[in-house]
Amino acid sequence: MKRASPPNFDQPAFKQALGQFATGVTVITTRAASGQLIGITASSFNSVSLNPPLVLWSLATRSASMPVFRANSHYVVNVLAASQLELCKRFATVKGDRFEGVSHAEGDTGMPVLDGALAWFECHNRSRYEEGDHVIFVGEVERCGVHENAAEIAPLVFQNGQFHGLKPL
Repeated sequence: MKRASPPNFDQPAFKQALGQFATGVTVITTRAASGQLIGITASSFNSVSLNPPLVLWSLATRSASMPVFRANSHYVVNVLAASQLELCKRFATVKGDRFEGVSHAEGDTGMPVLDGALAWFECHNRSRYEEGDHVIFVGEVERCGVHENAAEIAPLVFQNGQFHGLKPL
């Protein structure tokens, strides 16, 4: 099999090109063996398969929460609404207890489901693939749900370094 050619661009050009792709924003949540709740903001979420129901997301190998996500059997992908921008920023930047004052419920596996999420996917940590400077997590969805008013709620979207809400065209 022929190998890839070396890139003909630098990292800033690559990041700029990637930034043009609009993505939804999620908070991935889990619980450490100690009981501590862990959550991180991620825009690398995608569907993989309907049968079996599979989704994927990725996390930087240097992330402080990597050992917990790698070791755990379950996690929840919480899809954020545009009104949850502050929650997105909190799970992306806050040091210490990111869950302090954050309303959530416990899913069937004991993992946190964020209140007000546009949708959520409770996943079994099916497989992991180390690629470059990230690990790709594939989750087998055991349960999912949609906000009761989802049809009227704009999703939180990230594109070109900025957050947006969407309206139908």
